[in-house]
Amino acid sequence: MDNYILVLNTCNSAEIASKIAETLVSKKLAACVNIVNGVESVYQWQEKIEHDKELLLIIKTRQSLFSQLEHEIQELHDYELPEIIAVPIEAGEKNYLNWIKSATNATEI
Repeated sequence: MDNYILVLNTCNSAEIASKIAETLVSKKLAACVNIVNGVESVYQWQEKIEHDKELLLIIKTRQSLFSQLEHEIQELHDYELPEIIAVPIEAGEKNYLNWIKSATNATEI
């Protein structure tokens, strides 16, 4: 059985978020990317507390494609250190998971 994952990524502009989402889906590295607007991130960076308005990408894919997906995000992203976090999908509706599998038929490493 395939291992399905959600990958989380934040962006500071709709343009970058859309570019990443379209690239991942067109290269079949992701079945779907949700772009969630209106996220406020609070974090520490270089000894300062930062507050930023961001967009959250929720990326549906397979574990076997993570390395390729991570590489694409790093190539397209404008952050020095982009958030790229994978969370396993423990369970899901069978037909939806099958759709993720069929929509992500990129060459696996």
